[in-house]
Amino acid sequence: MEQAELQDKIYGFVQAAKGRKKLKGKDIITGVSAETGEMQEHVKKAMREMIDAGRLMYSDTVGSTSVVIPSEEYLREKGLIK
Repeated sequence: MEQAELQDKIYGFVQAAKGRKKLKGKDIITGVSAETGEMQEHVKKAMREMIDAGRLMYSDTVGSTSVVIPSEEYLREKGLIK
């Protein structure tokens, strides 16, 4: 599977859980790997690239870290979109 296609699958997986459940990185890696048949290492690498590019971000709450889709306000603040 192409890297861009895998990243789209990851984004869709996180989008589907938005507002219902906070996903940890491991939840995403395991879920997308099971859904697509990709090795977990490939999913993890694609997810890290998305975080580095600002397409996903870590959200820290008390005692827990989850991976979320950043808001447009946050992206504007960081200069990633205009």
